[in-house]
Amino acid sequence: MAATQEETFKKMVAHCKEYGFVFPSSEIYDGLGAVYDYGQNGVELKNNIKRYWWDSMTLLHENIVGIDASIFMHPTVWKASGHVDAFNDPLIDNRDSKKRYRADVLIEDQLGKIEEKIEKEVEKARKRFGESFDEAMFRQTNARVLEHQEKWNALHERYSQAMNAMDLNELKQIILDEGIVCPISGTRNWTDVRQFNLMFSTEMGSTADGAQKIYLRPETAQGIFVNYLNVQKTGRMKIPFGIAQIGKAFRNEIVARQFVFRMREFEQMEMQFFVKPGTEMEWFRYWKEMRLKWHKALGLGDEKYRYHDHEKLAHYANAATDIEFLMPFGFKEVEGVHSRTNFDLSQHAQYSGKKIEYFDPELNESYTPYVIETSIGVDRMFLSIMCSAYNEEQLEGGDSRVVLSLPAVLAPIKACVMPLVKKDGLPEKAREVMELLKYDFKTSYDEKDSIGKRYRRQDAIGTPFCITIDHDTLTDNCVTLRYRDTMKQDRIAISELHSIIKDAVDMKNLFKKIMG
Repeated sequence: MAATQEETFKKMVAHCKEYGFVFPSSEIYDGLGAVYDYGQNGVELKNNIKRYWWDSMTLLHENIVGIDASIFMHPTVWKASGHVDAFNDPLIDNRDSKKRYRADVLIEDQLGKIEEKIEKEVEKARKRFGESFDEAMFRQTNARVLEHQEKWNALHERYSQAMNAMDLNELKQIILDEGIVCPISGTRNWTDVRQFNLMFSTEMGSTADGAQKIYLRPETAQGIFVNYLNVQKTGRMKIPFGIAQIGKAFRNEIVARQFVFRMREFEQMEMQFFVKPGTEMEWFRYWKEMRLKWHKALGLGDEKYRYHDHEKLAHYANAATDIEFLMPFGFKEVEGVHSRTNFDLSQHAQYSGKKIEYFDPELNESYTPYVIETSIGVDRMFLSIMCSAYNEEQLEGGDSRVVLSLPAVLAPIKACVMPLVKKDGLPEKAREVMELLKYDFKTSYDEKDSIGKRYRRQDAIGTPFCITIDHDTLTDNCVTLRYRDTMKQDRIAISELHSIIKDAVDMKNLFKKIMG
């Protein structure tokens, strides 16, 4: 019997720990809720994701540069950005379980359940009708599907209106009307919905009287906005131009769940693109398309991505869309593309008393630029790749294997060198091959256990190539090159190894796909 999505997800999470990708933080002290550490393989994969993003921004676009702003910022930054007053989640408690939930997440899960019912009807029909199945027609005409869709539309409309107005009473009423129960207690004994600010705060200063309350940044974007003038002037940047940054952010999430999907300490890759007012929608469309190409270039499956346009816009935005990826727990946001107007720069100009404008030599006038933001969670990107890559395969002869079919460019280790046996000069020859490769590719060496077990270990961490040195290698200078996904083996001259691996793991190939 095939494993459910939930079972596969649990296995993938266990696999992440067993093979050095992700560990619970402070595990010897029983961990810390929704905080994780990346292990030796996880950090390599994570760094490769960051390199792919950073280079795609700064190499492919002459008008995008990077910065690295500090985590601590002047507290007025967060007043100006709206985070002190508006960075809130609507929370609700269940009186019986004493558990706290985000009201919006409870309602979105309810919408997800209706979507699941629709998909089940479609799947049943697909099995019944086989190749003659017209999915589009079925969705438009089937009575059950239409009934579910009508219910979804009505709930979605009501939910959107409540969120846009931040009507806390209406959010509670929706939860009651929908009969949403607490997953722990199974009861509907809910408190009122109230607001909760997500920023962590601390104090800076040496004395209790002289200490200043500061915040751990809840996003990296503000570090870019407050440095806009510094970068623009020192880099002599002309609009349109972008500033990219990778860095940690912190949110006191109440509903932290689904492994590294929603954490309290996480990493963002953000790019703010400054444009002339009036051109922002054109650039919004450009970046929306460009960012989807970046994701799809990895080859995880085009059908796993979709756009989700926002009905409820943040106070600073005039357009927003999410790029969602099909996780084992449904389509979820991995990246946001937002048109932030001139809100941020105008706010910082007002609160700081400094003039933050751009003098346009072509128009011979000054204005506050508009901003298009692309914001992606490194951890969510990591999770989407791991979920997509994790496979349990049944092989001929009743054998099985777990393989991580990672994109070769992102794989933590590109090649593993293995002497067939630990004698007869084979380890020494294997070390020579290591020397040829290790300066250009992350390469490992393994001589323990049977060759079959070694292959399985490398499959489990996603190594694209295994290189076996045997007795013939000593005379013909050829090795056996094994490919992870097909398990095919080729006899290759040692002199050809470098170019074969380079062709497979070169990010240039992805960049060409993006710019295509």
